[in-house]
Amino acid sequence: MAVVLYSRGSMIAAMLLLGLLLATFHVAGANTGVCYGLLGDNLPPPHEVIDLYKRNNIQRMRIYAPAPEVLQALRGSDIELMVGVANEDLHSIGTDMANAYSWVQINIRSYGNVKFRYIAVGNEINPPAWEADYLLGSMKNIHQAIEEAGLGNQIKVSTPFSFMVLGESYPPSKGSFRPEFRSFINPIIRFLEENGAPFLFNMYPYFSYSGNTQYISLEYVLFTSPEVTVQDGQFGYQNIFDAMLDAGYSALEKAGGASLEIVVSETGWPTAGGTATTIENARTYNTNLLRHVKKGTPKRPGKHIETYIFAMFNENNKNPELEKHWGLFYPNKQSVYQIEFSPTN
Repeated sequence: MAVVLYSRGSMIAAMLLLGLLLATFHVAGANTGVCYGLLGDNLPPPHEVIDLYKRNNIQRMRIYAPAPEVLQALRGSDIELMVGVANEDLHSIGTDMANAYSWVQINIRSYGNVKFRYIAVGNEINPPAWEADYLLGSMKNIHQAIEEAGLGNQIKVSTPFSFMVLGESYPPSKGSFRPEFRSFINPIIRFLEENGAPFLFNMYPYFSYSGNTQYISLEYVLFTSPEVTVQDGQFGYQNIFDAMLDAGYSALEKAGGASLEIVVSETGWPTAGGTATTIENARTYNTNLLRHVKKGTPKRPGKHIETYIFAMFNENNKNPELEKHWGLFYPNKQSVYQIEFSPTN
């Protein structure tokens, strides 16, 4: 056994560093999780990642496919999980109930001490993609398998949509789904309503800003606008996050889905590779996001917004360059930037 001697100064420095890491996240009781992607060749092993979630009190996680090593590491952790069904699996699951039973048996029932919260069937699927033909069928089959396993009250089945499903979003009260998507999306809305599942929305104010810098101010996107920027009837908007989310609620209302809750299944800010991609902007966005989601939106005030930040790590196998730099942590588990959380987060 090696003996390591520490000076008093180095011990104090180590304690301060530990305190900084623990203070980076304080989300006890929060509705906020972090997406854990695996597209990197230098990421820490899953058991170390789970320890990092727990050390920072991050209580919810989203993964994009049921990686056995991640599920194994999650056993007994009390971290609530959104697990994805990969897009490429939708044909087999949507056309054969036996495959849905098998998927649930292998990836859910085999991990009885993992706290599954949602099954996200596919990701950002829209017509004319071939997966769109099998999405609802896959959702129904997975739901049936979950129900027959006695887990229907615990695990809800949904699918994440991108913001592009909206044909109109400004002002928020005008929010509506693209006409060409309505025959595709309306039956999914009915399914979610019938089964008490949320509408999952991948929502990126960053992309709204980066593509429209001449019309959208950075302050409006970073939650730092000192005043209302968009007045929409009785509702005033100081940030684009609320405006985008309420546009989604307006679209659901027009489609007969007024009772649905929207869960923001992805949002975040990159630190390199594009317009306004600085560490400071990413820190500002995510810090203010975490403080804001407990307040609700103008259309639905006072209701916590369940949100998942993208992503846990910078992932070096993603392309283009912008996609590599969304992490809250480097692969060596050091934080990319400090986030100060209020005690109620």
